[in-house]
Amino acid sequence: MGTYSYKVFKCFNRKFTITEPGPPDDVKYAFYKFSSGADHMSADQFRRFLVENQGESDCTSSDSAVIVDKILQDSDGGGLSLDEFFHFLLLDDFNAPFKSQVHQDMNAPLSHYFIYTGHNSYLTGNQLSSDCSDVPIIKALQDGVRVIELDIWPNSTKDDVVVVHGGTLTTPVSLVQCLKSIKEYAFVSSHYPVIITLEDHLTTDLQAKVAEMATQIFGETLYYPETDSMEEFPSPESLKDRIFISTKPPKEYLESEAEADDKSENDEVEDMNSSETKSLQQCAPEYGRLITIHAGKPKGHANDYLSVSGDVRRLSLSEHMLENTSEGHGTKIVRFTQKNILRVYPKGTRVSSSNYMPHIAWVYGAQMVAFNMQGYGKPLWCMQGMFRGNGGCGYVKKPECLLERGPNDEVFDPSITLPVKKTLKVKVYMGTGWSSDFSQTHFDSFSPPDFYTKVS
Repeated sequence: MGTYSYKVFKCFNRKFTITEPGPPDDVKYAFYKFSSGADHMSADQFRRFLVENQGESDCTSSDSAVIVDKILQDSDGGGLSLDEFFHFLLLDDFNAPFKSQVHQDMNAPLSHYFIYTGHNSYLTGNQLSSDCSDVPIIKALQDGVRVIELDIWPNSTKDDVVVVHGGTLTTPVSLVQCLKSIKEYAFVSSHYPVIITLEDHLTTDLQAKVAEMATQIFGETLYYPETDSMEEFPSPESLKDRIFISTKPPKEYLESEAEADDKSENDEVEDMNSSETKSLQQCAPEYGRLITIHAGKPKGHANDYLSVSGDVRRLSLSEHMLENTSEGHGTKIVRFTQKNILRVYPKGTRVSSSNYMPHIAWVYGAQMVAFNMQGYGKPLWCMQGMFRGNGGCGYVKKPECLLERGPNDEVFDPSITLPVKKTLKVKVYMGTGWSSDFSQTHFDSFSPPDFYTKVS
């Protein structure tokens, strides 16, 4: 039982008392079942509970003994009482819904994984006027994000490189500071590779400067391929503790915008691979050499930019364009993502740094579902929940249905309504700990807060 207080009209105190709930009936039933009706449960009986009831088939007698000893460290021993057993069920260290270790195969190509991806990772708030900083980059890496996006531009004197959201009122931060923070915090939460996606708006001399910065700051941590061609992406396991770069090989950045606008919409669409090769020749060679994953934006018809021929690459689509493309080319997207990487990013109208539901991209196999990590709300909670899986390493293996092909080379079609194979029922017994998670400023002026649980 606990007593809590809050202020009314900033001068009067009100108090309310809550009673700490005891073990639900189902918990009592499980305890007496595996303790054979006794008041205490031995380590061996506890192991049987973990194996038979919790499905932890790899639990050994020594494992269960360690847990029991940990729970009983402040008591007299003699096995677990009902209250101690109930306490165990609330311990995230021992009874977490997610395994704390990486347990999926990490030797498949990168394209076989969903990857924890940030969007405009340097922004502290909204997309139009917030500060650019390395602080949100550090926080994202500490939270397990594996893909950091940086927009790089010339500074005001055109002699250095800054990170800023171009065409907005956001304040810049130096690229050197961002790269140093990435180097320092890249592997504090996961040893699997960090990918830096660059939106490049630089001249060739500044590209060469970026190449020098990256090489000096990252040193041997920086990975780049020995050849320009890549028929299959390397695996996350092979790239442990490495950082590499993905960007669109720069195009005619030195040409005026007017020339670009003069291009006819009826011009013949170039093949994406040949276009990238041509543009790669126009950038600083030492910069182009560091690009591990060549990226591009859609050109022409979906059949062109979703082609699976040639070297592997990354394609970027906005959430809106993904929805439009998926209406008639859903299976082409799935086929593309089996070998290549698809990055989906928020539409431009999300100036408040809101996000979209990630499932619209995951269902088509999109690996990099780019999110504004400084936001909040249900979409971001879904993203955070997804990447608590597989030990929180930032890489989650895609389901087999998105990777396999049928006897006639057919792939999964997300638009088809499939029969329900399994229904998951969740029974919420209780919630605890809210009083320590919320400060007094969260309280209503006239009553204690009312909490509820929604499962969807």
